[in-house]
Amino acid sequence: MIRCRVGIERWEMREVFATSRDAITHIPVILVTLTDATGRIGRGEAAGVDYDGETPESMVAQIAAVEGALHDGLGQAELARLLPAGGARNALDCALWDLRAKQTGIPVWRAAGLAAPHPVTTVLTIGLGDEADTRRKARESLAYPVLKLKLDADRHLDVVRIVREERPHARILVDANQAWSRAILERLLPALVAFGVELVEQPVPRHEDASLDGLVSPIPLAADESCVDRSSYATLAGRYAFVNIKLDKCGGFTEALAMSGEARRHDFGLMVGNMCGTSLAMAPGFLIAQTCSYVDLDGPLLQRLDRESPIVFEGGLMHVPERALWG
Repeated sequence: MIRCRVGIERWEMREVFATSRDAITHIPVILVTLTDATGRIGRGEAAGVDYDGETPESMVAQIAAVEGALHDGLGQAELARLLPAGGARNALDCALWDLRAKQTGIPVWRAAGLAAPHPVTTVLTIGLGDEADTRRKARESLAYPVLKLKLDADRHLDVVRIVREERPHARILVDANQAWSRAILERLLPALVAFGVELVEQPVPRHEDASLDGLVSPIPLAADESCVDRSSYATLAGRYAFVNIKLDKCGGFTEALAMSGEARRHDFGLMVGNMCGTSLAMAPGFLIAQTCSYVDLDGPLLQRLDRESPIVFEGGLMHVPERALWG
């Protein structure tokens, strides 16, 4: 039997982080630790999917309900039958990959059939704020070549204009977090093109993706909240050019890996994202990032503290995580 321990942690943000949905000062996560009979451990972290109602307490309850089934030979396919996509399965799935790596001495990237990982460039996300805050954050972002700007239904073009004034050579992505309609998107697109925006993430509410039918956008659109796992792809094809893979949404590294492979068949470009969290939550996503056009794994950069053996960031350059952290 594998012993499972689950704890709830709260990690403080460097400053209030605001999106079209909410404004947060802390990120609550669960930490799952799996221990085998010889004392080797594997760890996984998850923040869950808050807009689906997931909380640390609900994820802990989900794991407690299946704890008796966590046997020594547990595989990822069996785990997927035990739990639905979401944060609880993500934490367990990543902990299981980490445990197997510790047991076998084979790093996760090799066990998953991937090439040896290399550093990647992550975006830095600038949350919503007033003009003074936005200018300050833009000026403080000089070491980051790619910025992602959170926008909403009222604060959009002015935010992009301010950042473009402060960072004339930065690559800029924008994320509406479902706050726009097709009409708003069509009205904003010409100015977004003029500002050099290269990706628009989740412009319309999930489940309203059909409103994008027939739209010929000069800027590629990326599905985030609308993209859960591979089952989402059929309804996104022809409406979005990119899909944002997040382990908390899809239920772990196993499904994220499958999503990455399946996306090519649907002609989707790839983005990997995060729900915030420490370097432990980013490490599995880092392996997915190896084949992504856009990498959004800046969670640790937005928090005051991180775990031991954290991922090293040099500006936007994200280095290969140490195996002492995960995998």
